Amino acid sequence: MSLSPRERSIRVTVAASTANLGSGFDALGLALALYDRVEVTVTDGAVTGTVTGEGAGLVVDEKHLVVRALYATADALGLRLPGVTLTCVNAIPHARGLGSSAAAVVAGVAAGYALAGRERDDEALELAASFEGHADNVAASLLGGLALAWVDRDPTGPRYHAVRLEPHAALRPVVLVPAEKSATALTRGLLPATVPHADAAFAAGRAALAVHAFTERPDLLLPATADVLHQDYRADAWPNTSRVVRELRDNGVAATVSGAGPTVFAATRDGLLPPEVDTSGFAVRPLEIARDGVTVEPAGTNSR
Repeated sequence: MSLSPRERSIRVTVAASTANLGSGFDALGLALALYDRVEVTVTDGAVTGTVTGEGAGLVVDEKHLVVRALYATADALGLRLPGVTLTCVNAIPHARGLGSSAAAVVAGVAAGYALAGRERDDEALELAASFEGHADNVAASLLGGLALAWVDRDPTGPRYHAVRLEPHAALRPVVLVPAEKSATALTRGLLPATVPHADAAFAAGRAALAVHAFTERPDLLLPATADVLHQDYRADAWPNTSRVVRELRDNGVAATVSGAGPTVFAATRDGLLPPEVDTSGFAVRPLEIARDGVTVEPAGTNSR
């Protein structure tokens, strides 16, 4: 499949995400209005590029995550890309639990589909989730809004699915971002192989309630975001995060660990936090929900 001249340079805008939302471990994700922008130009040469903002100075080569996702998508769609130049302007903090890697993957997948002249389909989610090993973050960045993700245990390998739900209009997310970083692979290794049946039952009920609370009944967000599957097991990895989550919840705020941490996510209805909660060491950032999914447009046009 060849490219026409108008398809040789595009810009992708992709949102951050917060996953799990407390009770929805590996199943729920919410897109947040904090964006990475990646300009992709097809060339006849090698893979090159620049990164500014978050991750400034990272080398752009065949190992870069956007590039890997782009080329995997191109291969899947039968598109030949001789070379590309990326210009990445990143606003999503790296290694903080705000879906920076998922956003990079989604940017590459969306760019691959656009360059191939194809509308994104279910396979786009499959391609993105295969990089992450779960679909909650990538689904949120891909679809926007609240994403509900699940996986089929197919004999040929996992098959990922997701649907987009509309978050309640009253929600005003706040993220509290510390300077310290975390690694998903490390914190996932802190989780037990099995959990008590009572904990599984508790989690199932609260995850179901979370879907209702985030879409219809924000007054139920505090009980809906209660978790027994992952946050306590990881607490020693980020004690300050655990303290802030606990203090916020004690003051009636539906707070959770964002993804694998160490960022704290607070689901508020006014964008404000109780003044008695000690947030020292955290950058407090009210954010809008990113209700639209990843966008692709010709390079050089105005964007959000």
